[in-house]
Amino acid sequence: MEELDHAFDAVAAYFSVLSEPTRLRIMHALCEQEKTVSQIVEELGATQTNISRHLNLMHRSGVLARRREGNQVHYRAADPAMVEICRSVCNRIAAQLDDKKPLRGDLLRLMPRPKRKRARGLTPRAASRGARE
Repeated sequence: MEELDHAFDAVAAYFSVLSEPTRLRIMHALCEQEKTVSQIVEELGATQTNISRHLNLMHRSGVLARRREGNQVHYRAADPAMVEICRSVCNRIAAQLDDKKPLRGDLLRLMPRPKRKRARGLTPRAASRGARE
């Protein structure tokens, strides 16, 4: 049972990254594309100190990757599983909410699905029908 305790501790630590709303907002901001710290700060409307603290924690935990380009630091989601967990939980909660409530739409937009690449030469409508327009 002791080895299970160690595994449960590791899982709890992994999930603790999601336990703070600011970190969920950061995951939302980075789930589809890399952004600089200043872009994240602007998008979230929080202080750079606060955002940097969360970004560092998320980087140390392996959820985010970062790279330096000149004096800019760029962050991106490094763990696709974490993005999918966030997306899944948001979809689950949204499914339980009444369709007429604005919160449902907000949650469904929280973790947008990655954009699918269109088939070459097809419009989105034609691609769904499998025919060229």
